[in-house]
Amino acid sequence: MNKYELALVVNAKIEDEARTATVEKVKEYITRFGGTVTNVDEWGKKRLAYDIQKMREGFYYFITFESDSNCPNDVEQNVRIMESVIRYLCIRQDA
Repeated sequence: MNKYELALVVNAKIEDEARTATVEKVKEYITRFGGTVTNVDEWGKKRLAYDIQKMREGFYYFITFESDSNCPNDVEQNVRIMESVIRYLCIRQDA
């Protein structure tokens, strides 16, 4: 099992319930594809480095999980098409 960290930037203009549902959906994708979520770190609302889709702010989430090497690709395919996610990045953490 490898350790991964998924960084999400979620649209700041959506409601709190929708934002929470987005994070829960991503966690559901991780478990569906064989991973186990170990930690969810919410950084809150932060200013973006540059405007994305005319937005200046976004909510930052960092999800750490353990899985085999196929899980991050499957999760990224599903996160890519989520409308409420502005940006994402999944990286493997070294031991």
